[in-house]
Amino acid sequence: MASLPATLGRITPAIRVVPAAGVPAPAAPRVLNSREKAAIIVRLMLAQGQKLPITSLPEHVQSALAEQMGHMRLIDRTTLSAVIQEFQGALEDVGLTFPGGIEGALSLMDGHISGTAASRLRRLAGASSKSDPWDQLSALDNERLLPVLEDESIEVAAVMLSKLPVPKAAELLGKLPGDRARRVAYAVSLTAHVDPETVRRIGLALAGQLDSLPAKAFEAGPVERVGAILNISGQLTREEVLKGLEEADRTFADLVRKAIFTFVHIPIRLSARDVPKVARAVDQPVMVTALCAAMANPEMLGAAEHILTNMSQRLAQALREEVTALGKVKDRDGEEAMNAVILAIRQLEGAGELMLIRDEDT
Repeated sequence: MASLPATLGRITPAIRVVPAAGVPAPAAPRVLNSREKAAIIVRLMLAQGQKLPITSLPEHVQSALAEQMGHMRLIDRTTLSAVIQEFQGALEDVGLTFPGGIEGALSLMDGHISGTAASRLRRLAGASSKSDPWDQLSALDNERLLPVLEDESIEVAAVMLSKLPVPKAAELLGKLPGDRARRVAYAVSLTAHVDPETVRRIGLALAGQLDSLPAKAFEAGPVERVGAILNISGQLTREEVLKGLEEADRTFADLVRKAIFTFVHIPIRLSARDVPKVARAVDQPVMVTALCAAMANPEMLGAAEHILTNMSQRLAQALREEVTALGKVKDRDGEEAMNAVILAIRQLEGAGELMLIRDEDT
């Protein structure tokens, strides 16, 4: 839409009426309301082959625009020229625009207001007769939408899948148990005659239900958080905590064990092609200390060899020589260095620079 003034500037001279000598001046332009002027501009732009983002307007505005265009017939050149000049002047006077609507404002303010305030504003938006709750639902993560498909009635689940974008609906359907997925898919075929107001009310109810859920205080789950803490804890502390967890909740303890990634797990969790990235991310003295401690421990020897084997041979030889020269290191220093290597790997994973091999992939 930023090209509208330039486009209208090209159009206006082509339609301006210049009276010939002795010919009476054209009649004054007709008096039109704002809706009629908008219909004229849209009609003219479409005739010029311009693509207008009309679908981004609220549905009631789209309907009113189409209805107005249906009522109009002929517009004389003088009136058309006046409408174009007025519209072009209005565009040139614009200094700042706002997104319009609560959802647009929330997108603009993302990261600057609290989740509680955002939820309250979305509930207010849902109460407005002019808002579409399905826009809000479509923007949610599938993790929040999946419980709705699992717990709501088959009919509501079918309406929900029908209104969501196809890729999102397909992913959600694939996460449902087989029998329920088949029943929901069949129910979609029965939604052809559901009236729009019913669909909108279902959307409002679901949006209100999801907004009422408390905001998560932590991005990661408890298993990941405990695992991350134990990753860089001392071995004695780690084993004592895991033993206590097994006595309190064996299932949770097993999940935490699977989430833990320590130096000994490097050969089975760190891909050979990612070893050079880790070597660059860790200061060489720290890497030397970690390797020295690992090569003195039969359980860690495989991890040390995995690192040395999958980096440049020149660097590997230099590290081996430094390890030999360093000799024995204190247990505490060695453990801190190995934890630093693990922390670097986790940071690279978090930044998307590498992907650890999952236990089920091995």
